[in-house]
Formats: sequence, structure tokens, C-alpha cells
Amino acid sequence: MGRCLFTIRFLSRADPSTRWRTEVARSPSSDLHEPTPFQRAALLAVNAAAAPAEANRASVLYRPPAMKPPPALPWISPLQYRSPARGAPPSPPPPPPPPPSAPRPRYLHHPELARLIASAPSAQRALDLFNAASSQRGFSHTPATFSALLVRLARARLPRAAAAVLRRAASEPCRFEEPQLLPLARLLPPDHALALLRFLPALLRRSRVSHKALAVCLDRLVSARGCPGVLDELVADLRDPRNKYLPRPNTCVYNILIKHYVKTGTLETAFRVFDEMRGYTCADVKPNLVTYSTLIGGLCRGGKMQEAFELFEQMIEKDRIVPDQLVYNVIINGFCRLGQVDKARAIFGFMRKNECEPNAFNYATLINGHCKKGDIEAARSVFEEMREAGVEPDAVSYTALIGCICRHGSVDEGINLVLEMKEKGRRADVVTYNLVIEGLCKDGRTAEAMDLLESVLQEGVQLNIASYRIVMNCLCSRGEMDKAVGLLGLMLAQGFRPHYAASNNLLIGLCDAGRVADATMSLYGLADAGFKPEASCWERLVETVCRERKQRRSAELLDVLIGVG
Repeated sequence: MGRCLFTIRFLSRADPSTRWRTEVARSPSSDLHEPTPFQRAALLAVNAAAAPAEANRASVLYRPPAMKPPPALPWISPLQYRSPARGAPPSPPPPPPPPPSAPRPRYLHHPELARLIASAPSAQRALDLFNAASSQRGFSHTPATFSALLVRLARARLPRAAAAVLRRAASEPCRFEEPQLLPLARLLPPDHALALLRFLPALLRRSRVSHKALAVCLDRLVSARGCPGVLDELVADLRDPRNKYLPRPNTCVYNILIKHYVKTGTLETAFRVFDEMRGYTCADVKPNLVTYSTLIGGLCRGGKMQEAFELFEQMIEKDRIVPDQLVYNVIINGFCRLGQVDKARAIFGFMRKNECEPNAFNYATLINGHCKKGDIEAARSVFEEMREAGVEPDAVSYTALIGCICRHGSVDEGINLVLEMKEKGRRADVVTYNLVIEGLCKDGRTAEAMDLLESVLQEGVQLNIASYRIVMNCLCSRGEMDKAVGLLGLMLAQGFRPHYAASNNLLIGLCDAGRVADATMSLYGLADAGFKPEASCWERLVETVCRERKQRRSAELLDVLIGVG
């Protein structure tokens, strides 16, 4: 059914009982229809109450609407409103939620896989990662992943596994670049490095390898001593005209071969390679400064200074190559080793005349030559000349002069030079301190030598076995057994052992002084370090212990004798 809304509007605040107006408004939700008898009676009552007060101000506004049939309501069964019977079975539980879907597989990117392979804790783990990635659908390895695995296997010293991966890489469609494979050549054993060099054309998809790849593999073969057969095999391939995978050797390749033959002492073979090199007329095969310096150095080390100087002149006059400080230093050092310091000084002057200023290394070599000859004044003169030339002395120059000064008895001057080194920011190493310690021991200043040992350790300088043996030999020869026993404990704590003769002298000296307890304790410490006293030392030890009537100590010494053999 429809409905009518009655509105009673308040018209005046003066007399609320009379200020009313009744209206019939249309409902916003439904259409108007004919009012019921009850609604008509209500309207008449309201209007009658308002008429006596002010009939002209109150009116009933009523507009009957058009008659429309009411809308049909849907039929609802009364059974739907029945309450559920008691004891009825409960409603079934809701269905379980569907199981979570499996996570989608995460595919690796090639850079991420290469990083994981490189950081794998073991080579086997890296290989497992590589194979797991290969099993993914649609995944194919790139040169980056192959090279990461190859380097990992080479560092783990698994050349056969690396060779198997190389064979698989050759069958893949990916194309490698030389920078990805050259680090592998430096890590593989010599024979596998040569196999890699022969396999490079298939990996690079070209006919020949580059000069850089050849130089890297050749340098690996040269640096790996004990494999002359592999190097000879590569040299034979280089000289074989039927060779199709190697390029023609250039200057760098020839220099590596010459360096190898000079190091092995086969100068004749080195000069044959040099003559073969000079036979080429092309610009990329020509002797350079490295070629001459290598050959001159080999001649100087062999004492062939005449041939070295002739080759030096040939380099300047014939090939028009200007020597540098390194080549000059090789000549200067060669003359100094033979005691021909005057000729070395002449080369030094020739060097300065040709506008090649000497460096600290050249000055140090000349200073060392004067020191070996015993000319300490000339060594001081070169050192001062070095300062005047504006070349700051380095640790090598200081050490050369300190050694010369300390050997000639001026230990205090040597110590002052060490202090000057520290002020100039030059760090004195163990060689420098050993020279000062030796000078102190020769002067009989063993207490200062012991103090220097302790102070050097506090500075953080790692002393070697020579540092302790110098002082131990001096203490034993001077009969200072108290200091020798203390130094022995310090040496054994550092993992060092005295000379064989010094150890025997120490034990015998302790026995002669009647210090049986110190002798036996020193013997125990030396025996733990692997020392075996000589027969005369054993006789003196047993005789001293028996003289003191210490049978238990004699039995202990016998056990030590049996233990050390």
C-alpha cells in the first residue's frame, strides 16, 4: 500500500496553539493514493481545532493522487519462518581452503650465476651450480658462466675437469673473447696451458690466436720451471711452416724466449734467437731496449764484461737505441762485481753526459761497489754527491753505506744513519739491522746488540735466524753464558735454532762452568727443536753430571740420548 505524509508546520511563535498549518506531502519513495477514513478523520480534527483561533490562516492542503494499483508482493511460504527443531543436526562445516599453489621456479640470470660460481665454497659446489642451471628449461650458458667455472676449476688444481668443460664450451654456440680465457692460461699447468693455446681457435671461432694470447701462454711456460719439453714443443710449433693456429712471432714473443734462455744459462741459444730476430725486415720484429738489456744482463752475470760492453755499443751505434737507467745500472753493477769500480765510475759519468740522470738505484750500486772494494771515503763521497744532485737516498742506498761503515768499525756512525733513515721516513729492514748488530758484536758490545734485538722486535720488524745467530756466536765465543742462555730461550720461542757449532759450544761452555742445570735444560730445548749434539758434547755432558753425582739426571740424559738417536 501507498502512504501519505502529513506535515504540520509551525507558523507563529506568538500563539502556538493557533499557528499550525497542516499539509499533505508526497512521499519520495512511493506514489500518493486515496487516504483512508482514519486519515480523513485526523485531517478534519486538526482543521477543526485550528479554525476557531484563525480560520483564515489554517487550511488543509490536500490533493488526491491518481489511483494506481498497488504492486504485487512476492509470495513467501510460512515454512521459511519456522524455527529450527531442537536436536537437529548441525550444519556441515565449511569446505577446507584450497592448498597453496607451488611457488613458481626462479630462473637465474647469467651474471648472477657467474657470481655464484665464482663465490662457491668449493669447486664441486661450483660445478653443481653450473649443472643445475643447465637442467633448467630454455637455459643456455654464456662465455661469462663458462669462464667463471673454468677459473674456479683451475684455481682448485683440477685441470682435467677444466679440459672437459672446455670441450663442452667448444660445442656450444656461444663465442668467447680472449680476455675471458687469458686468466685461465696463467692458472693452468704448463701442459694444459699449451693445450688451451691449441684449443683457442675453436673457442674464438677464428683461425689463429693473437700475439697477446701467445705471449701469455709462452710466459706461463717460461715461468714454470721443470717443463722444458712443453716449451720446446711450443717453439717447434712456432718454427713449423705448416703451423696454422699460431701467429708469426713478434718482438714480445722473441723477448720472452731470450729471457728464458738467459735465465737457464744457455746464452748461445739466446743469441741464436737474437740473430734470428735480426734477420726479419718487418717492423714488428726488431730488437728493442728490453732485448738488449736482457742479453747484457746475462753477459754481466757471467763475468763477460767485454762482450757486454760491445753489445752495449752496438745497441747505441747500430740500432740507435737510447739506453735508460736500467741498462746503465746493469753495466755499472757488472763492473762493480769484478772490482773494476773505475770503469763503473766512467760509465756513470758517460750516463750523465748523455742527459740520463742517475736514479737512487744507480747511486746505490756505485756506493756498494766502493764498499766492496773497501773505499769508505769514496762511498761517502758518492752518498753526498747523491744528495747534492737532489736525489733522495732510499733504503737501499742507506743500507749499502751503513754496511760499509759498520764493517770498518764505525758502528756509531751507522747507528746515526739508521736514526736519519727513520727521520726521513725510510723504514730500516732486517738487512739493515743485521749489519748494525754484526758491527756491535765485532766491537764486543754484546749488551747493546741484545738491547737492539729487543727494540727491533718492539718496532714490529721481523728478525730472521741470522739476527739471532750473529749474537749467539759472539756470546759463545766470548764465554758470556748467562746472556747466551737467555738468548737461547728467546730463539727457541721464536722458532729458531742456533748454529750446530754454536749449540755444541754453548753446552760445553755450560758444563765447563759447572752449570749442570742450565746445560740439561738447554739440551732439552735444543732436542725438541731437532738438535743432535756431537759425540764429544755428549761425553762432556755425561761426565759433568756424573761428577756432580746426580744419577737421576744421568738417567734423564740417557733417555734424551736414546730419543734423539
